[in-house]
Amino acid sequence: RFSHRLRLPERVDHGASALTDCLVVPLPRLGIDRLAYSTQNPQVPRRPLGGTRGPPQFERDCCISIHFTLKRVLKCEFISAFWKEVADEFFWKKPATGPMLQYNFDVTKGNIFVKCMEGAKTNMCYNVLDRHVREGNLGEKVAYYWEGNSPEHHTTITYGQMLSHVCRCANVLKRMGVRKGDRVSIYLPMIPELVYTMLACARIGAVHSVVFAGFSSESLCERIMDAQSSVLVTADGVYRGDKLINLKQISDEALEKSREKGSSSISKCLVIKHQALRTKTGSSCNKLQTPWDSERDEWWDEAMSDSSEDCEPEWLDAEDPLFILYTSGSTGKPKGVVHTVAGYLLYTFLTFKCVFDYHHDDVYWCTADIGWITGHSYITYGPLANGATSVLVSKRQNFYSRVSAPYGLNVVVWFQFEGIPVHPHVGRFWEIIEKYKVTKFYTAPTAIRLLMKYGQEPLQKSVADV
Repeated sequence: RFSHRLRLPERVDHGASALTDCLVVPLPRLGIDRLAYSTQNPQVPRRPLGGTRGPPQFERDCCISIHFTLKRVLKCEFISAFWKEVADEFFWKKPATGPMLQYNFDVTKGNIFVKCMEGAKTNMCYNVLDRHVREGNLGEKVAYYWEGNSPEHHTTITYGQMLSHVCRCANVLKRMGVRKGDRVSIYLPMIPELVYTMLACARIGAVHSVVFAGFSSESLCERIMDAQSSVLVTADGVYRGDKLINLKQISDEALEKSREKGSSSISKCLVIKHQALRTKTGSSCNKLQTPWDSERDEWWDEAMSDSSEDCEPEWLDAEDPLFILYTSGSTGKPKGVVHTVAGYLLYTFLTFKCVFDYHHDDVYWCTADIGWITGHSYITYGPLANGATSVLVSKRQNFYSRVSAPYGLNVVVWFQFEGIPVHPHVGRFWEIIEKYKVTKFYTAPTAIRLLMKYGQEPLQKSVADV
């Protein structure tokens, strides 16, 4: 189904009878299901199965070029060589001492395990920021265009600025006692500080646990208790439609519930004054009464004001944990899934580059929420690993509990943009695409089907040529 993304050598039609001596070769993790190679001429792919060639410009401009020979593909060492080539894009403080990939999924053969680049040391934050700024001269390139709930709330963040914010946040977390291996819970709307905090944790070796900012205090409590987080990062408030939601109050309720259940691991709470809720003087919105514990709580701005922009990265083992992300809990207790450093770095880098056919001058927009794995991989880590420019859109959150989101990821993720994609008007998607000249747009069929109900008029009004 991705045949239009491949730049393949000239194909030879061996006729229908050739199917009897055609070998199907799986290409794991490439986003390509299978390629059929004729055994009569192993160097020539017969055709990608289940697909047809796409428009000529896709073949001409695509970034994926595959010229495998059957002999090379069939060798076991090909997989290691392939991922070694991907790994060479990044900085490694210490190279791998073992094979690129080791695993066992057969219980009859022993313990289940997966190991990627055993013995290697690196740092995710260094590879998605420092590498671009210090080695790639991309300090002035835009990392994110942030779009708030209204047109007057927007900002542009370069890779150089990102690095500065992340280092300062990392130093704040270190001052709060966060060390390698400690867990940090993040309960934030879609604002730049969410990305800063994730990368700050990655920089110092802490394990971040992002909790979708539409979850209830009970859901937040469960995830904090399970991760045994020592610090919570949240905001004063966020909008749900036109209603102002006090996130800090929900956070306090979650912490109180955890104490009642005999777990009070949170020692510090870092609170962001959400830009959309600030007055012209920079103070918090008068409509929002923020509960406060002077011994535990600290304002983000005050903590960051005297924090140094220099923070050396913590060099981590390839299999050290990067983050925990919990399942929605729609079928029972939420399950924490741990992702490790090296494998996740390589996989998100490659899948973003190949699946989205990324080019250096693209402007990319994913409408998911960072509170879910799609957002982790294809708003934060994948695009940044490629040095991409992305659009980050704040959302008027829909709030979900375990019961109210029974259908899992797709339902929860894709209705996050301003509640639904037609708020404040049905042309909002196309308005943002036109404003930032978006070239790659990642959304879901549910959103597209909803917009189709309104016909092409909103699109024609907002954008002359998409």
